[in-house]
Amino acid sequence: MVEDTLVLVGQEGTHARETLATHAERIERRGAVDVAHAVTYAEEPGRELRDRFRDVEGGIVYVLPASLAHSRETTDVLPRTFPAFEGTVRYCEPVGASPAITRLVIERAAALTEPGSDATLVLVGQGSSSQPYHRQMVEYHATRIADRTDYAAVEPSYLLQNPAVECVRYAVETDRSVAVPLFLTANATTDHRIPAKLELHRGGMAYADPLGDHPLVTDAIEGEITRQRALAATDRAQPASFEDALVQGARSVATDGEGRI
Repeated sequence: MVEDTLVLVGQEGTHARETLATHAERIERRGAVDVAHAVTYAEEPGRELRDRFRDVEGGIVYVLPASLAHSRETTDVLPRTFPAFEGTVRYCEPVGASPAITRLVIERAAALTEPGSDATLVLVGQGSSSQPYHRQMVEYHATRIADRTDYAAVEPSYLLQNPAVECVRYAVETDRSVAVPLFLTANATTDHRIPAKLELHRGGMAYADPLGDHPLVTDAIEGEITRQRALAATDRAQPASFEDALVQGARSVATDGEGRI
């Protein structure tokens, strides 16, 4: 009987399924859960994920969104699909703020531009005009990296809010610089949109790969599963976390007229 299951959920075009599958397989091999699945959807999570979720065996289901920080999709849309699961859902916090991710960002940057008084590290996040989660995640890493490395400066930038990524070159005052995209998997944004906005063709700035299938990302996922287990073991009258509150408050009525999920 399956007792613990991980369901890693991403969106096609944004999250490469092969990368998610690598993390799922690694988590399963480590014995962190009995079974791990990588699941993606195209446009409508409720409609597309319903049958997939119903096929997941009962027990405890750890649902982890593949984004690095919460968005409208993870706070408002995904929780409405959870009643399709047979088992008890533990909704995991996105792993973007994990210390393991900070270590990976430093590793990615240092491999291209060694820290020093003549070097700047640029962080590129998605950002949001209406929610604080992506900014909080990027700023969290910026503070950690500034404290732990010898880069002259660590400059946060965003695609959807200020400071804008297309302006970050004006903030760089050192001879050397490296930009790290804070995205889980490679996609059109990391491959084309960000390089164009950074004007990489001008030279003078190195550009790192997204986080990808690196084992440190798997470590962050495993750490979140462990955290959820600890939260579930505590006696409480109130939700144990923001994600727990999302699950409890989720409405299971689909918006496409098909009734309950």
